[in-house]
Parts: sequence; structure tokens; C-alpha cells
Amino acid sequence: MRPADPTVDQPAFGAAPAVSGSAKTFRAVVVNDSKGRVVVPVPFDPDTVWGKKGRHHVAGTVNGMGVRGVVDDFGEIKGVLLGAAWRRDCGIAPGDSVSVILEPEGPQRDGLSDDVASALDASPAAVEFFDSLAQFYRKAYLSWVDATKRSPELRAERIAEMVELLEARQKQRP
Repeated sequence: MRPADPTVDQPAFGAAPAVSGSAKTFRAVVVNDSKGRVVVPVPFDPDTVWGKKGRHHVAGTVNGMGVRGVVDDFGEIKGVLLGAAWRRDCGIAPGDSVSVILEPEGPQRDGLSDDVASALDASPAAVEFFDSLAQFYRKAYLSWVDATKRSPELRAERIAEMVELLEARQKQRP
């Protein structure tokens, strides 16, 4: 079901519109890539706008309908893949002009506490892997560390362990 006016972003039921200062709003024409997949092209370089990362997990809206995904390379374009079931439910097809709002999903490094940010900054391998993780894994690590706010010694141990696990490319604690 399409919103009556596709130029006005309206959240789908249960979906919150993107509202942070890092959100990017743009219009795009939905296309097929070389393999026939349906993609919303992203007209900017996410590494330039949101910082260099291995993968850019994003959330937002397409014609007011909530969407989550990853900005990937699709041949000559960067974009977000739209799955068949999502498109069926939202009534979007290749050739449609859509209004898009996208922002990085989940906790970002610029919002981390100073001690966690410093530990990550000291390890390029850990920070690269942390940035590429889906929000679920980033939140799990940060919740585990934040559960120790009243015990500075334990917090320091957990931060060090988190960095070691991230350097070893572990998505979650064993």
C-alpha cells in the first residue's frame, strides 16, 4: 500500500521515521541491478557522510515505509536492496520514484562513553570490526560493558575483553 502522496514521508505502522542529525533525505528511482535484484540507489558516499566502515547498516523509510538494510555495491551503484516480500507489502517496483530517509543504525562510535571509545580507538582492527557489526551485536557488547558502571575494575576488564574479542572478529561473547 502506497502513501497517498509519495513526497511526504509517513512512517509505516510501528516504524519510526529517521530523526537524528545524521539522517540523509533524498529522492531516487528504484532500479534493477545486473542480477535482477531491486535496489534503491544511494546518491552519496556513505564513507564520506557517516565515516569509513566495512559495512553501513542503515534504517529509515522508503516512501514512508520502514526499511532496514545495508548499503552495498551493486555493480556500478551503491544502494539498499529491497526484498520481494517488502516490495510486495509496500507496493514499490523498479522505475518508481521514491522519497528516502536513511541513517546509520544502532550505536555509533561518536556516541560511546569515553573509556569504550578510547579502547576502540587504540585498536584499528577492533574498531573496524565493531563498525561493521549489525546493531544487535554492538548493543549486546555495550550492554555487557555498561552493566558494570558501579564497578570500575570490572568495567575495565570487560572493555579489554571486548576489544580482544573484536580483534578476533567475534560477533558476540562466547
